[in-house]
Amino acid sequence: MHLAHLTLLVRDYDEALAFYIDKLGFDLVEDTAEPGKRWVTIRPSNAPPHATTILLARATTPEQHAAIGDQTGGRVAFFLHADDFARDHARFTAAHVEWVRPPATHAYGTVAVFRDLYANLWDLIGPTPAPNPPA
Repeated sequence: MHLAHLTLLVRDYDEALAFYIDKLGFDLVEDTAEPGKRWVTIRPSNAPPHATTILLARATTPEQHAAIGDQTGGRVAFFLHADDFARDHARFTAAHVEWVRPPATHAYGTVAVFRDLYANLWDLIGPTPAPNPPA
């Protein structure tokens, strides 16, 4: 078994796609019209074909609308690993992604926190920089 999809509540499919594809560089995996809804899945670019996708689910009830942007009660909801933190941080910054916390280096890597268009918090995490060799 593997985890196939994670659901992310959105107000509108197209505004969500514009953010995740145009700003973050995600890939559209599927966008299929169904009666009254769409099946829309995305994933980070360069992810393997079998990688877990994010299912963009348009909110339809008052309870779902209230949960948009707060599906985790204010905690970081998503963790995006970057093979080149500096490159991806610079690309997101140029795309006007809103940073909540600046880059900081920890034992597990370099991390910065950003908000998506619905105020969900994301960690951008890169590998811990290798120490400089002694001179």
